[in-house]
Amino acid sequence: MRIVNINIAYHFRTQTRRLQILLAITFGIFIVGLITPIITMTKFVLLENTFSVLSGALGLLKEGQFFLFVVITGFSVVLPLLKMAVLYQLLSAKRQASAHLDRYLHWMHLFGKWSMLDVFVVAVLVVAVKLGAIASVEMRVGLYAFTAAVVLTMYITARVVSLTDNLPAERQETTLR
Repeated sequence: MRIVNINIAYHFRTQTRRLQILLAITFGIFIVGLITPIITMTKFVLLENTFSVLSGALGLLKEGQFFLFVVITGFSVVLPLLKMAVLYQLLSAKRQASAHLDRYLHWMHLFGKWSMLDVFVVAVLVVAVKLGAIASVEMRVGLYAFTAAVVLTMYITARVVSLTDNLPAERQETTLR
């Protein structure tokens, strides 16, 4: 079967290698952002609660807040992991048909629309807690790691789209194996 071979890694080896390394670093930062504390809430000077994205989601599940658990877990854990998996596929060195590239780019477009929802949820949570007169909030390293992972994922996505737009017009027809 003869189809058009489109491969970002073949045409832009140096850039894709750098983006692959950055994606691996981003994945590590994302995991750190999920498991390390994002905020510490202090109420009445005596009561202190520290939680991470994962412990907060599990707390929602334990409290029977299934809808919020699904929303937070879906948009803050699953969706970013899927986005990183699609980016990995786009940056892989294997040959890809133009239909696969188009499908991956379509998924990236869909994920991109939702990528800021998790940041919005965390921001609303922080604002809501800070408004309470009886509680103070301290930002922790997990929030910064999580935010860095989101920003790096957005950067990598923009670079992949840019590289895809700059693929040579004279694409070779090859047989995929």
